[in-house]
Amino acid sequence: MIAIIKYNGGNVNSVQNALERLGANSIITDDFELIRNAEKVIFPGVGEASSTMKILKERGLDELIPTLKQPVLGICLGMQLMCKNNEEGDTVGMGIFDCNVKKFPPLDLVPHMGWNTISKLNSELLSEISDEDNLYFVHSFYCELSENTTSVCDYILPFSAMLQKDNFFATQFHPEKSGKTGNQLLKNFLNI
Repeated sequence: MIAIIKYNGGNVNSVQNALERLGANSIITDDFELIRNAEKVIFPGVGEASSTMKILKERGLDELIPTLKQPVLGICLGMQLMCKNNEEGDTVGMGIFDCNVKKFPPLDLVPHMGWNTISKLNSELLSEISDEDNLYFVHSFYCELSENTTSVCDYILPFSAMLQKDNFFATQFHPEKSGKTGNQLLKNFLNI
């Protein structure tokens, strides 16, 4: 069973639908025992960082998530909240990844919205995915490059498209909205 973390963030149903298409059973939950005992955990997110972190703290999820031992996948805002600090709402994150989240400078259209490629493909999640494959992004804030960066996207500046540390994986793009390429990434996550 895959646990999809339930909180005020959008996109949980899209993630669950994508998993169903791949034949995976999942549950949307904020129950600690169900999350701890799940085979894998997905922490998706669409929303604003400070209000989302407030809800995670109220439910104790900000303390639970960093202690998980099974594979965990953060998506978009989920990825950003797994970092140290976020300029959106001056938010302190969970510190799983050793990098900060910054607002894109207004040198081009922000938010970064649409299809883009990634490079530096050195994650097991990217098996059978090439640097020519497009993935779907929607974000105004980006994760800096760090030692945890496993792939890079370039929009206005290079930023972390993916992060990985131990059993924690994260994507800035939305695999559940990225067609065949996103399905392959989710398959790879399910196969870890």
